[in-house]
Formats: sequence, structure tokens, C-alpha cells
Amino acid sequence: MASSLMTPIEYFYKWEQEIPNRPFLKQPKGDTWTTWTYAEAGQEARRMATALQDLGLPKGAHIGLSSKNCAHWILADLAIMIAGFISVPFYASLTADQLEEVLEKSDCKAIFVGKMDHWDAQRAAVANKMEVVIKFPHYEGSPKIKVGHDWDRLVEITEPMTDPAIPNLEDVWSILFTSGTTGSPKGVMHTHKNAALIIANEIKHNNLGTFDVPKGEGRLFSFLPLNHIAERAAVEIGALQNGASISFAESLETFGKNLRETSPTFFFAVPRIWTKFQLGVLSQMPQEKLDAMLDNPASKEQVQMQIKKTLGLADAKCNLTGASITPESVKQWYQKLGIDLREVYGMTENFGGFTLMPKGGHKPNTVGKPLPGTSGKIHPETGEILMKMDWMMKGYYKDPELTAKTIQDGWLHTGDKGVMDDEGYIKIIGRVKDAFKTTKGKFVVPTTIEAHFSGNDNIEQICVAGLGIPQPLGLVCLSEIGQKADKEAIMANLQSELERVNQHLAPHEKISTMVVAKEAWSDANKMLTPTLKIRRGAINEKYMEQMSDWHHAEDSVIWEA
Repeated sequence: MASSLMTPIEYFYKWEQEIPNRPFLKQPKGDTWTTWTYAEAGQEARRMATALQDLGLPKGAHIGLSSKNCAHWILADLAIMIAGFISVPFYASLTADQLEEVLEKSDCKAIFVGKMDHWDAQRAAVANKMEVVIKFPHYEGSPKIKVGHDWDRLVEITEPMTDPAIPNLEDVWSILFTSGTTGSPKGVMHTHKNAALIIANEIKHNNLGTFDVPKGEGRLFSFLPLNHIAERAAVEIGALQNGASISFAESLETFGKNLRETSPTFFFAVPRIWTKFQLGVLSQMPQEKLDAMLDNPASKEQVQMQIKKTLGLADAKCNLTGASITPESVKQWYQKLGIDLREVYGMTENFGGFTLMPKGGHKPNTVGKPLPGTSGKIHPETGEILMKMDWMMKGYYKDPELTAKTIQDGWLHTGDKGVMDDEGYIKIIGRVKDAFKTTKGKFVVPTTIEAHFSGNDNIEQICVAGLGIPQPLGLVCLSEIGQKADKEAIMANLQSELERVNQHLAPHEKISTMVVAKEAWSDANKMLTPTLKIRRGAINEKYMEQMSDWHHAEDSVIWEA
């Protein structure tokens, strides 16, 4: 079978020939969009591929890529593949120390730098570690980068590569560094074969409905970090497998407008984005009024379509959610709108592809069933989820010891605890290492407790913590709705929630105090990962010294001083 596999770049070559004039990349600026067709993107990427070779980089060189999502991110990635190099993309939000660490670990010989919020945070690392730097054309709203070769100039003076690389399936395609939520970032090596196998599986089974849309007519919207395996697989590779177009958001402020203008046929977001959409709708229409209109046959379809259009999801054939577990209450809320959130579960080490919620086969509180061609089981002693598939990582870059620890007897050890039912549906209970022990000597699994609060419109984020105190605490960040509400009303609401949730918990799990954080958690303050997952270690470190006082506070709902 291997000989029939086609890699992502080979699919790009195919669309260059078959649909050269179809749009591939669409970049907004104000009210206008710049569009690259497949042919135009091919010419620009081929010129950059020649430029990379002319810069004297050794065969198989590792080339870094630090930028927020934009058209030139994809063009740079194509150029790296066309020239036969290996891409090593990074989060654009890394500090100088973090970037220096991964540049050193990855052995990068060159780096593309582009759209980002804080160039000063990375400039020192780039200057210290990189001799070859290529800067993207300036994106309005981003800092101006004054070092390195100018993208447009290189493209202007260089001829397009006419003999582009055809990858060896077993060669490394990309090295993707994990976000470092559990220690130092690890460089996950994926081969061209792994990427090709992911495409082949979708072609054979149409798991995501990619091929429900005619060739060249799919529309995807890219905003989650492209260096993360989920966005890379679902959006970049997702577009290349059926000749779709990729549109981008210009900024956080224009996100909604750009999404509505794109009206994607496929949309992928993380739980926090889906929650923000939900809270945005409820800020305009209270839940009671929405329920009444959805329960009325005369208004139901009109309301559903209006909300879908407002969100930009009127044409979406598949709405995917992943990266962390989506609360069941959020999925049920969207189902009432006629939007089926299909959960996908995977990790960087397995190309993001293990389980998927079957279309029309939603089972509450699960992440779906293993994809065709994969196997899963639960470790009988630890409860850890183990998985096996043909597209597992080649290993961690320069760390064979950790690789051998992670993949044992062909089974990838996920670090997640879960259960599997008789139909093969998997429920995730939490991370094996997330459980903490209170001073009573009892273990608490925070994610199962946090799920009880998911339906509260006043809460945007919650983290259950309590290492070193007798009972857990509930640390919360208020949503925009909660921030606008009267403080006394919030206290009453959280008190009621606390009493309701504690009724369902074992004595050692009961939350003693709800604490409203004074600062929202974000990637900027390092309380969240770039894909908006909670960094429990960072939150524990930040609040550790205050936890005992909060636990012993007279009131059971308090505000951080």
C-alpha cells in the first residue's frame, strides 16, 4: 500500500495542475482580501524554495517558523517541503528564553519570522541562535521586524524551482514541539508517511466529511496555532487533501467578521472558543428567551439559521472540537441550535488522530470511538488510555529514552485516564498526573469536578486545586456576562452552584471555597497554553501560598484580594 500513498506536498502539486485558478489562501486586511490561487501560491513557494537552497542550507536542514497564522505561514511551509527541508514550527507567543530553548533543541539552521504580537520577546533568541533569518512581509498591527532577508525581495530575484522534491515516505516531515504543560517541550518527529496515512484514512472513510464537498470548493478558516498538530492536520492538510481554500483572521477584533465572510464548510475550534461563542449569543439573548424560541416550531428553524449566520457557521458541514475535553452541557446547547459538535481526541505524538465522535452517533460524556485503522485499550492497573495506529510519531527528537518510555510494545501511553464502554466509546476522566492529594491523604481528580460547573454562564474558566490543604478549592474566572452582573448576584449564584455540585461529590472531593480570580487566565500570563488549555502547574504555583487562607475563610465564596 505504501507505494500508493501521496504526501501533502504531492497533493499540492496535483492541485497546481488540476485546479490552478481555484483560491487556495485568502488573507484579510480591513474590508479587502488578498487571494492566492493554487498556481500563484505554487509560484511564490517555488521561488522561496529556490532561495532557501541558494542560502546554502545543508540537505535535510531543520527550518524554524515563528509566526501567527497567515498566508505566508502556509507559503513558507510549502517552500520548506518543496526544497526538501524539515519544518520546525514554534508558537509565536514564546518568550526569548523559551524560543532559545527550542531553537537549540531542534538544531534549526534557519528561521522564518512574521506576524506576531511581541517581536521584542523573540528578537534576542533569533539573534543569538540563527544566522539565516527570513522575515515575512509586514502584517499591519504586528511589530516591524528589521533583521533578516526580506521575503518579497527573495521572491522577486529568484526563479521558481522546477524540479521540486518528492519526499521519501520514511523521512521526517516536521518536528512539532509540545506546549510544555508537563515539563520541558518535547520535539515530536512525524514522517511524510504519517501525514500521507492520515490523508489516506480520510479518503477511504470520509471520517470528517471532507469529501462531501466537491473538489476545490471547500472553505477552511485557520486561527488556532498552525504549529499545533490539530490545526496542522485539520486545516492545512485538510485543505490539501481536497483542494480547499484556507482563510485567516486579521486580528482578534476582526475575528467574527472574518469568520462570517469566510463561512467555512469545515470548522475546528477548541472548547474555550465554543464557550465564548455561546456566551456571546447569550449576552444578546438570555437563555430563557432562546429556549422559548427554540421550543416554538414556528420560530425554531429561523432562530437556528440566524445564529448560525451570525457565528459564520451556516455552511459548515462538520464542526469539530478538540485539544481539551468539551463539557457535555456545551455540546447539548449547540445541538439545540442544530450544530453537532463532533469531538476529536488525540495528541501530538499520534498526529492528533485517535477517536472521533461518529456523525449522528453522539454519546454523552465521551470523545467518540477510535478511528478506523486504530486500536485502543485501558491499562488494567492504572486506567491509562493506550493507543496504537500506523501514524504514530517516529520518536522524540534526540531523546530515544523518553521515546521508549512513551511507546511500549507498540502501544502509545497517553498519560490520560479513561474508560471504554462495550460499543468502543471512550470517556476521559483526566490526566494521570493531574490528580492531587489533599492533606487528608485522599486523591482528587479535578477534571471530573470541573465538569459539574460547565453549564454556568457566569463562569468562563474553572480550575479545581488543593494540593496541601484539607479540601479542594474552585478557582474561577468570570465570563463577560458574570463580569457585568451585580457582585451580590454572583456570590449568590456561586454559592448555589457550590451547594449543588457538592451534593454529587464524595466527602473528600467537596469544594470548601469558591475563589474568583482578579485576573483572567490567558496565554499571555502563562496560565493557559497557546491552545487555551489550563496550565495546572502554573495556577498551583501562582495561588499556592493563599490556598490555606482561602480554605479557612469564613465565607465559602470570596474574591481574590
